Parts: sequence; C-alpha cells; structure tokens
Amino acid sequence: MNYRKDRQGRDISILGYGCMRFTKTAGIIDLAKAEREVMRAIEGGVNYFDTAYIYPGSEDALGRILERNKVRDKVYIATKLPQYLMRNINTVEKIFNEELKRLRTDHIDYYLMHMLADIREWNKLKDLGIEDWIREKKDSGQIGSVGFSYHGDTEDFIEILDAYDWDFAQIQYNYLDEESQAGRRGLMACADRGIPVIIMEPLRGGRLANLPKAAARPLRESGLGWSAAELALRWLWDQPQVTCVLSGMNSFEMIDENMRIASSVEAGSFGEREKQVTREILSVIRSKEKVGCTGCRYCMPCPQGVDIPGNFFYYNQVYTDGRIPAMSDFAKSMGMHKTPGFASLCIGCGKCEKHCPQHIHIIEELKKADRTLRPLPYRVGLAVVRKVMGR
Repeated sequence: MNYRKDRQGRDISILGYGCMRFTKTAGIIDLAKAEREVMRAIEGGVNYFDTAYIYPGSEDALGRILERNKVRDKVYIATKLPQYLMRNINTVEKIFNEELKRLRTDHIDYYLMHMLADIREWNKLKDLGIEDWIREKKDSGQIGSVGFSYHGDTEDFIEILDAYDWDFAQIQYNYLDEESQAGRRGLMACADRGIPVIIMEPLRGGRLANLPKAAARPLRESGLGWSAAELALRWLWDQPQVTCVLSGMNSFEMIDENMRIASSVEAGSFGEREKQVTREILSVIRSKEKVGCTGCRYCMPCPQGVDIPGNFFYYNQVYTDGRIPAMSDFAKSMGMHKTPGFASLCIGCGKCEKHCPQHIHIIEELKKADRTLRPLPYRVGLAVVRKVMGR
C-alpha cells in the first residue's frame, strides 16, 4: 500500500474505505460481510475509513467491527457533522457524542463539516460558535483534524477554503468532473495552501467503472490492460495533490483489485498515451450524457417515493447503451418493484433540488426521463406484466 502525508505528517493510505455502501439486506447492513471486507482492507494496509452521521447504520457497523477486532488504533476514522441540521451548539455537541458512542471510540481522527455548498453555511456554523467548539475538541484530543466535504462551484470552494484554517478538504473529483464542482482549480488551491485532499466519487457513482461500449473501446484497444476503474483511479493517483481516494468497496474482488492498484501506482506515471485514452473516453461520454447525476442520493428520500437517481441512471443509459437494453433493465429493476419509484410520481415540491450537489434541475429532468423511459405503449405493456406477476 502506498501512503501520502496529511498536514500533521501522518501516513494516510492513498486508498480510503468509503463506508456508505456496506452491503445491506432488507435495508439492514450485513455486518458479518462488512466485517470480513473491512478486515481484508486493514490487513492490506488501508487505514482511512470514511463514514457519516446520516449514512444509516454505517457508523455503528464500523464501530462494532473495529472494537470486536481490536484494531481501532490501526486506523483513522473520518466522520461528519450534518451541519445542515444544526440549530445551536448544544445540538452539535449532542450529535458529536452520539457519533462517538456509535463508533465506540473516544476520539475522531478526521471530522468534517458535511456537504458545505457555500460560505453562508460555514458562516451559520460560526454564528453558532463552532470555532470555539472545534478548538475545545482539538485541545482535548477528541478531534484530530477538521475539514469539510464540498458540493458547489469552484469560487465558493475557494472562499470556504480561505475562511478557516482547515486541516483537509474532501471533494468530488474524477476525469469527468475535472472542471466542475471544486475541480482541478480547487485541488490546486488546496495544494497551494498545504491542505490535503480526500477524493469522493472517483468513479462518478460507478459510471466510470462501467463504461458504455463506445466509450470503453479506446481503452480496450489501447493495450494498457487496465479495467475502466483502474484507469480512473490511476488518473487520480497520478496527481500528487490527491492525498486519498475513497472507494465504496463491498466485495473481496473490489478490495483486492483496488489495493493492488494502490500498491503499484506512482504520481507522475500517467503518460501521454493514458491521457489520450482518457480524453477519447470523455469525448464519447459527454456526447451522449443527458443528466449529470452521480447517484450520490443526497436528493433522497423523495416524499412521493420517486427513485430519482434510478430514473436518471436509466435515462442516461438510453443514450449511452441504447434504448432496448436500457428500457429492458429499467423494466426488470424499477418496473418490477412492488412500489416502483417512477418519475411520474413527482409533484414538483422541490425538496430534492435543495439538496442536489450537482445543482440539477431535477423536476424538469424527471419529466424528460419519464417521457423517454415510459412512452404510452411501454406503460401499457408494463402494467399488463405487473398484473400477471401480481405486482
């Protein structure tokens, strides 16, 4: 495993374990499976584990696993304050203590202000007294480093960056998002200030790991011998300004593959051939994409039951993989659910748009997605199939 330094000189594995996507059965985390996978990663040298207060069951599962295996001192825990829910400093303290209890620990190594989008949100926290609170927690050893995760544009990111003496920042960044959100400018702004950067959504919600056929062709014909996921990860690790890349790993195959790459990659080794392949893939994807949804699910749950990311996934698939395979997949997955989250359920309340990190005009895009995915003959046919199958 390769490591890079944080601001305090600690060695952080360049591969971080994202704990949002632990395998679930009937909505409950499969703790035994998660335990096997977390321990596999720790044994392979992964030492950065990222979770959050709002990831259902995630903090508790991670805490149980680390405690049961007596490996808390071998890893760094990163978790997040849901700043958008805070109304006073007492609530901040309450949430923090609850997180300590869930994680079965007396300190958080990396504590983030979750999902800052502009300077107003940080200023609101300042008005609550967050700076004094952070100082007390760091002085007591209950918090090691303080940072923030970000979804917004570059200018706002840099403004937040300069508003406090941050220890680290977490941004969405991949070769599809190089010029969006914090982007490369934000990454370099952190480097200029000596601030380590943690990367989320390195594979754009899995889309860069499962490329459509046309986009995958340049890589397949390149002779590199890499998977699409390996290309995307190597593109990131080639940049020395990237400290750690999070991956929501939930299988031994994924863990072993990512650890293999993270153990062999070197900054500056991504050559012109690799860059050209990436440019060709990017060109194909952008020529076909309709909605820039990453599947992060911050828009969820919808009060009306709309599966927003699901609709956008299949809507985009129509244009990247073709109508027949996309609509077939749509029918087999969402269409056969007992309570399908069709876009037609949307009443335009706008709750989702307030939370979308990509600033997608969700209401309008859902209308387009529904027209594309469920034309009249398809709706009739699907209704018949559902009736036959007792749905």
